[in-house]
Amino acid sequence: MAIKQQSVEQILDAIGGKDNIDAVTHCVTRLRFALKDEGVVDQQSLEHNELVKGSFSTNGQFQVIIGPGLVEKVYGELLALTGGERASKQDIKDAAAKKLNPLQRAIKTLADIFIPILPAIVTAGLLMGINNILTGKGIFFADQAFIDVYGQWKGFAEMINLIANTAFVFLPGLIGWSAVKKFGGSELLGIVLGLMLIHPDLMNAWSYGDALANGTVPHWNLFGFEFEKIGYQGQVLPVLVSAFCLAKIESFLNKRVPDGFKLLLVAPITLLLTGFLSFIVIGPLTFAIGNAITTAFVGIFEHFSILGGLIYGSLYPLLVVTGMHHTFLAVDLQLIASTGSTFLWPILALSNIAQGSSALAMMFVSKDEKLKGMSITSAISAYLGITEPAMFGVNLRLRYPFIAAMIGSALGAVVITAFKVKALSIGVGGLPGFLSIFPQQWVPFFIGMAVALVVPFVITLFIGKTKRQS
Repeated sequence: MAIKQQSVEQILDAIGGKDNIDAVTHCVTRLRFALKDEGVVDQQSLEHNELVKGSFSTNGQFQVIIGPGLVEKVYGELLALTGGERASKQDIKDAAAKKLNPLQRAIKTLADIFIPILPAIVTAGLLMGINNILTGKGIFFADQAFIDVYGQWKGFAEMINLIANTAFVFLPGLIGWSAVKKFGGSELLGIVLGLMLIHPDLMNAWSYGDALANGTVPHWNLFGFEFEKIGYQGQVLPVLVSAFCLAKIESFLNKRVPDGFKLLLVAPITLLLTGFLSFIVIGPLTFAIGNAITTAFVGIFEHFSILGGLIYGSLYPLLVVTGMHHTFLAVDLQLIASTGSTFLWPILALSNIAQGSSALAMMFVSKDEKLKGMSITSAISAYLGITEPAMFGVNLRLRYPFIAAMIGSALGAVVITAFKVKALSIGVGGLPGFLSIFPQQWVPFFIGMAVALVVPFVITLFIGKTKRQS
């Protein structure tokens, strides 16, 4: 598809001209701007541009949705008009980060750490869902699993389970790599740090509760002081804090050790100091904090599940808008590590569905052909777990579809929390999300899914029709 230079010029004018651009790059579907002043952006002009399918601001970046394939052409034409140079995503992030407050920077840091490892975790969740179908009793046969009836599939299921569990078993290694990279240290040392925290010589963290009750927790004796000799399998906080310390120690040494001695001194000293800090101070402290967070969330879920579902379900879309939803990924992983499941992630899956239903309803309400087309494509995307096109391109622009999605998400969350629905892993949000749910809880999850599908659609359709008649 050819693009009109005039349309690209209109995009440039709408964002305040080339003098308002610090840097610009693009991803698969969006132009990503780091602007000097987002207050001068003409949203109405962007909405009426034939190339633009929506726009939004997040984490200090102003993003304009163009669409796959076309965005590269628009980006090239934009650079030709401004005389600018191609920028990387990191360039945009660095420029945008300068405008963030401390809380936003902390949230962005978590996002930058977890998003790179998310594909591995989501893939693991999908594979565990397949394993659930094969090993869950009562799905195909009463009181029996598929592999009980067809024993030749047992080895296949076991192999899938091993492949799926790898990302969670070695989660500290993944986090160590990503976190140290984010904090400016050696990625290789980050991997070693993460794997060191789950070394087989350490007592497995999942056995800690029983060992503590029985008084059999192993200890190190260091100069008369005893420290627990435990690993941190599935834990998030110990490796995050340790990775930060490792990067800072390495940076400190790199600035002071002569080049000729760096290979000999920097890495060994860094790893040694971080290791002692991790096992003596950081690990025990953050392990206790992580368990306290888990206990608090589990307590709310057990005693105030419906209220908790209502609040989290209704507010989750707002968390996405602010970017704060990334912080709950760490909580999900902590819950899975400590309890073997999470009750928060199923609510996320329903929230995605609700956004899709609101966007889909706009296809039947709007008279704008461009909005109609974007409504159906963004709805499909949301149903498959990617909500940004529906949320920012359709629902937030018109407000009432977004509110309808919040209501649907909240009511669906109330249903599934009332039935104590849990996911054994993080998977793909939206309709495929049922694969990550325990099979015996599929029925209540499907009921909640039906609520998230129908309620936002009906509310959006009703309000939209009413607005057209008034």
